[in-house]
Amino acid sequence: MYGTIFSLKIKPGHEEALLTTLKEQQDTPEGSVAWFVMKPDEDKDWIGVAVFKDRESYVKNAENPEQHQRYLQMMEHLEEDPTWTDGTYVLSQLD
Repeated sequence: MYGTIFSLKIKPGHEEALLTTLKEQQDTPEGSVAWFVMKPDEDKDWIGVAVFKDRESYVKNAENPEQHQRYLQMMEHLEEDPTWTDGTYVLSQLD
C-alpha cells in the first residue's frame, strides 16, 4: 500500500466549512483503500492520512484534474498548502 500523511493548517473559523467541503468530496478514487482526518487533542493543525493500493493509483489520483479542483476548494479554508509525506505503508491492521 502507498499513500500520504498530511497536515492541515485551517484558517480561524473555517473548521466547519472545511468539514463540509471534505464531506461533499466523498467520491472514492480508483485504487483508494481509506482516508482519515484527525483533529488532534493538543495541536491546532489537523492531520490526514490517505491510503491507496499502490503508488500508481496514488499518482493517478494526484494528477486527476477533478482532484485538483477538490484541492482548490479545500485550500479556500487553509492558511497554507498542506505538508505532505508520501511513502509506502509497511505495516497495517484494520479491525
